[in-house]
Amino acid sequence: MKFTLSWLKDHLDTDASVNEIAEALTDLGLEVEEIVNPADRLKGFTLGYVKHAEKHPDADKLRVCKVDTDEGEMQIICGAPNAREGITVVVCKPGMYIPGLDITIGVGKIRGVESFGMMASERELELSDEHDGIIELPSGEVGDSFVDWLAENAPAKVDPMIEIAITPNRPDALGVYGIARDLAARGLGTLKTRDIPSVEGDYPNPINVTIDDDTREACPVFYGRLIRNVKNGPSPQWLQDRLTAIGLRPISALVDITNFFTFDRNRPLHVFDADKVQGNLRVHRSKAGETLVGLDEKEYTFGDDMTVISDESGIESIAGVMGGLHTGCTHETTNVYVEAAFFDTVRTALTGRALKINSDARYRNERGIDPEWCKDGMEAATQMILDLCGGEPSNVIMAGAQPDHSRAYKLDPERVKSLVGMDIPESEQRQTLTRLGFKLEGNMAQVPSWRPDVQGEADLVEEVARIASLTKLEGKPLPRLTDGVPKAVMTPQQRRQQMARRTCAALGYNECVTYSFIDQASAALFGGGDDTTMLANPISSDMSHMRPALLPGLLQAAARNQARGYMDLALFEVGPAFHGGEPGEQHNLISGLLVGRTGPKDVHGASRAVDVYDAKADAEAVLAAIGAPAKVQILRGAQDWWHPGRHGKICLGPKKVLGIFGELHPRVLQAMDIKGAAVAFTIWPDEVPMPRKSGASRGALELRDLQAVERDFAFVVDEGVEALTLVNAASGADKAMIEEVRVFDEFIGGSVGEGKKSLAITVRLQPTEKTLKEKDIEAISEKIVAKVTKATGGALRG
Repeated sequence: MKFTLSWLKDHLDTDASVNEIAEALTDLGLEVEEIVNPADRLKGFTLGYVKHAEKHPDADKLRVCKVDTDEGEMQIICGAPNAREGITVVVCKPGMYIPGLDITIGVGKIRGVESFGMMASERELELSDEHDGIIELPSGEVGDSFVDWLAENAPAKVDPMIEIAITPNRPDALGVYGIARDLAARGLGTLKTRDIPSVEGDYPNPINVTIDDDTREACPVFYGRLIRNVKNGPSPQWLQDRLTAIGLRPISALVDITNFFTFDRNRPLHVFDADKVQGNLRVHRSKAGETLVGLDEKEYTFGDDMTVISDESGIESIAGVMGGLHTGCTHETTNVYVEAAFFDTVRTALTGRALKINSDARYRNERGIDPEWCKDGMEAATQMILDLCGGEPSNVIMAGAQPDHSRAYKLDPERVKSLVGMDIPESEQRQTLTRLGFKLEGNMAQVPSWRPDVQGEADLVEEVARIASLTKLEGKPLPRLTDGVPKAVMTPQQRRQQMARRTCAALGYNECVTYSFIDQASAALFGGGDDTTMLANPISSDMSHMRPALLPGLLQAAARNQARGYMDLALFEVGPAFHGGEPGEQHNLISGLLVGRTGPKDVHGASRAVDVYDAKADAEAVLAAIGAPAKVQILRGAQDWWHPGRHGKICLGPKKVLGIFGELHPRVLQAMDIKGAAVAFTIWPDEVPMPRKSGASRGALELRDLQAVERDFAFVVDEGVEALTLVNAASGADKAMIEEVRVFDEFIGGSVGEGKKSLAITVRLQPTEKTLKEKDIEAISEKIVAKVTKATGGALRG
């Protein structure tokens, strides 16, 4: 929204400077985006007087002029046809920047004669497009500032222009009058209010208007008036200057008047050339395939249910958006039909968007104009047309009914303090709302018709705080509501998820947040994809089912990265997976995925393909971080998307599964387009037992002052015996004394025999009460041998 300072002062009696106004506007929520002050680019230009002018000795069209300036007499060569003795001109001295030419002028020689500056035209100073000659001033003293002369004799030429950003909820600020109202409420001046008298009609309006019954919601009310015998032509200079300053091109008096009210009062109007209108006008819904050539000379094809205005020959205007070229006003127009109507905001926006028309009328009608100013807008426009173009007005006809937008909300002075934290006296609150146009009746505030954004009591508070300035808001600490340490906000499961995220990130994983929806084929790979998890209205065909696990999304993310050259990845996600479509048929998971190699290639050969032990170590680290017991079992028998021989279930007993780690099945990797090795883990945090004691303090540190003892054992077992079976058997020999069992060697073939292998383990014994003697160690060793022999069918290697 653009406007000039003088335009604003038509509605606001103020002595505030441009900078003060700009600061207040931004503070009021009408953010100033740009200030263009013509005086800034004209500083330094002064008035001069041409004492003598003669023909250039070597050029017929050039004249050598002697010009009196504030720095004495200067010689200036000029090629303008009006360069002559006895005129007052604008002097540009060497070293000055000429905005219209985008150059800095200097001393130069033209055809062998020196020139010390130039005499400027209006275009060279960006005052207008006039460049047929240099500026001739009717008055002025040599050396006077040109800016001061313009301010006194042609103030429109140095009128500052202000551009503000308007949020969609403030359509009232799309008119200069609405901006002035806000500034007056802030205290930067007094709002100038004027009564708009009705213009008496000289004769009945011969052009009637009807609104179809199915269009009354899209156009509740329509005002129309015929004005005969107008004289259309260029608008007066003040009006042209005003429109030019905000970037509009003056067209003709009738069109310029409608543009003026569009920006002055946020009241879009339209004028038809009445001699081109056939019969009466009708507001109705369009039919698909109908066309209209708009004022921009482009043809538009309508769809169904767009609001249009037609005469007996067809569509003549797109309601609230743009008029038609056929009935547009030209300099030959002598009879004009003026329209002021209220159109539905949503229908206008949809129509403009569908037809790809961006006009000032659409911009305002789709945000909301003042419905109660339709009649006043008609009267004000009529009076200006009569003043500038003459003519004979008819009476005003109205089709439809004035829409009722009245509403009132309770003003509670205490809510300003509770909602915003500002202590504003009730009298000041009521005065603010009154200045903004609200009518107060007791504690009820009637909302003005030009404020569609005010929809509740909180909006009244916002208006009071906005005018008072939120910059006055002071930060104050809240009073303590409870004594002692406040209760934790996060639940234990939320804290576990937070800890899992931190642990995965510390291990080098990157967190992913993928959609909960995946395609049916990917879901089927992980045990899902049936009708119970199918969406009724999916976003797209590749998001048709709820995910049964987190791994499909991670694998898809890995495939996208590999397609772009990133082959080595560590990804994790924390979130829900779904095994049904009913509430509660979901579970929280923590999943991690390793793809490719452990690190970049280097001369030491440290890089290797990720393997099942990488996934196992990371899964155990996450489980430890979220409080899982240290002693667990590793079992087989996971789902078929895991590699059958290279995975493990982390369990507390055969039925209590805490997590799964291992390689993913090659079939799954091929289907998901994953290249290279890929291992993963999935943890069920809800299955991890909660600690028996809850408290902020940690348990006592247990330090063992007795020396631990390690013993090595080697067993010959069948080649198909799993090392885990042997480890679990050895661990169960004496749970109180045995702290750790680990495999350190495997040997197959040779003296062991066909179909056999040797597994060597280290058993760490940690006494708690007394130092172990040799006989104690031997007793435990016998238990270990017995347990392993019974579990594996093997024998101690000799």
